[in-house]
Amino acid sequence: MKVLNYGSLNVDYVYTVDHIIVGGETEHSSKLEVFSGGKGLNQSIALAKAGVPVYHAGIVGIDGDILLEACEDAGVNKKYIRRLPVKGGHTMIQVDKNAQNCIILYGGTNQMQTKEFVDEVLADFGEGDYLILQNEINMLDYIIDKAYEKKMKIILNPSPFDEKLDNCDLGKIYLFLLNEIEGEQITGYKDKDQILNAMADKFPNARFVLTLGSDGAFYYDGKVKIFQDIFKVKAVDTTAAGDTFTGYFIAAMIEGRSVSDALRMAAKASSIAVSRPGATPSIPTVDEVKKSLIDHR
Repeated sequence: MKVLNYGSLNVDYVYTVDHIIVGGETEHSSKLEVFSGGKGLNQSIALAKAGVPVYHAGIVGIDGDILLEACEDAGVNKKYIRRLPVKGGHTMIQVDKNAQNCIILYGGTNQMQTKEFVDEVLADFGEGDYLILQNEINMLDYIIDKAYEKKMKIILNPSPFDEKLDNCDLGKIYLFLLNEIEGEQITGYKDKDQILNAMADKFPNARFVLTLGSDGAFYYDGKVKIFQDIFKVKAVDTTAAGDTFTGYFIAAMIEGRSVSDALRMAAKASSIAVSRPGATPSIPTVDEVKKSLIDHR
């Protein structure tokens, strides 16, 4: 069994501000920091730090050294990462004094996947292997179809939610990990129970993890519903919180842990991540998470 994350790699330009600016406003930034990021890379690093060997597939640009170094440092296998001589994907992130963020995303090389490259990557994977996807790359519909033909277990974080997902056969997804905003966008409901019930009705063969920010998270498989509260900490930067949760939950599930244990590990890892600046640099190791869980008892 192999684990492949086919996803985005971004250089994050993080500006520390007093408050998130509004239209027509100019504000001084007290700090600029540059980090490796991208939902795909964040989740791969979370998986690797959680102890699961993971291959990452994607494309970086001329500014991609920091991203390749992040893979090496975390133990992410970068065999399927290609480089193009153009500007890569990047973000401009405002982080305010309350640790809330606002993100502008430029796709760059993340939007340059081709059918030929997808076929080349997936040729090395097959039945029973896991494929993890987000919505920060192009060709998502083609990737899902080809992976499903190979009988891979497809895990989707439908973020950011946009019209590209309309072209995807979401009935082929094995596990959805989504927040309440994405849940509402897919189902039309705001209430957590209505979202989960509607998702289960719409995708009866899938499982679901719905994250609710400070209100915790739920797992639902159409029959059993399990809740996990947050671990309260002083937040510094919430940029990688959801990706850390996603990576750690998937890792625990792949390792055969119970859903309750997987949710607890994911929630603890996420709480550590938000207490640190940056995206990938904030993601804790599995030893840190385990020690913190012991200390929390």
